[in-house]
Amino acid sequence: MRRPLVAGNWKMNLNLASARDLVAAICSGVDQAAIKDRVEVAVCPPAIYLYPVADALRGSSVCLGAQNIFHERSGAFTGEISADMVAETGARYVILGHSERRHTIGHHEDDRMINLKVRAVRAAGLTPILCVGETLAERQSGQTLDVLTFQLTAGLVGVSVAHAADLVIAYEPVWAIGTGHNATPEQAQEAHAHLRANLRALIGRVADDVRILYGGSVKPDNAAELFRQRDVDGGLIGGASLKAESFLGIVRAALVKAT
Repeated sequence: MRRPLVAGNWKMNLNLASARDLVAAICSGVDQAAIKDRVEVAVCPPAIYLYPVADALRGSSVCLGAQNIFHERSGAFTGEISADMVAETGARYVILGHSERRHTIGHHEDDRMINLKVRAVRAAGLTPILCVGETLAERQSGQTLDVLTFQLTAGLVGVSVAHAADLVIAYEPVWAIGTGHNATPEQAQEAHAHLRANLRALIGRVADDVRILYGGSVKPDNAAELFRQRDVDGGLIGGASLKAESFLGIVRAALVKAT
């Protein structure tokens, strides 16, 4: 059985004091045998808060993740951080290919750049959370499954995945990010099953153990129904991860996968 993962993507939110308060509340709620042994939880703060959040997490079962890296190990890349730098903070995960980076931030990351980042994260001994997802126009034109196949395949070119812990996939339909509209459980399952089948063709049977998360307007009141789907192994949570009560509600919803 795949152990569910619920990861909070804080994006560019919170200050240091509120970040510490949030971590304390999350750790208090998660570090109970009824949860910590059955659901894995991670928080992904802005890069400037990685070290203080790592310190706040010390002794907790909650994992640390980063929101992005640059694919080079060092050099004249003003404003960027490397995977090795992130690894030094004690982080385990790095979110890559998020729709906001693909479509709305800076130069709009393409699949080649995302693939280079996946390789860099793996070389640093970290686990990428590779995000894939279609736009509203692509869904309406019936291209969803083709888009997912392309993004998944391109993201994993030249990447070795020998163990399930080497990779996490997150399906995040672009039209559901921060819109209040989420995919139906049936839509999510269709996409996740398609991704797993394609992943199996790329990396073999280990794909059956790789976790595929859903992201896109997940809230405590819709999380359990999404997580009940066979191939939905947890969530990559945006806005609802900024308040302990809502985030912990989603974490508790993931217990449906562990019972």
